Amino acid sequence: MNAYEKAMRPEDLTRLFVERSNAGDAAGVAALYEEDAVMAYPPGQLTVGRAAIQALWERVLAHRPQFTPEPPLPTLAADGIALTATPPKDGAGARAQVVRQQPDGSWLRLLDQPEFQRPDGEGEG
Repeated sequence: MNAYEKAMRPEDLTRLFVERSNAGDAAGVAALYEEDAVMAYPPGQLTVGRAAIQALWERVLAHRPQFTPEPPLPTLAADGIALTATPPKDGAGARAQVVRQQPDGSWLRLLDQPEFQRPDGEGEG
């Protein structure tokens, strides 16, 4: 694995995700996840493990989407675990991640819920 910049705060993960995604770097995006991380994407499915997450992002990033940074909501952290979230620009729903501090002090995603559907079933966030 390349020597990628590490997220030294939970909030750094979103910035690094945007930078690496916009660069088309699926391996770099996958490096933001723990080896056994779980991502709730595509909607209604789970992608489990860093290798599967990388394969997913290779398919997504092949279409060259461009992501823009979203301001983080307040982080909730305790004992090396944190909940991070961002509201989508359209204001519908939220994106949330459970992240864990690593032995070297950096942070990686453990659980990732990139889209929430509103309870009324109208639209996605």
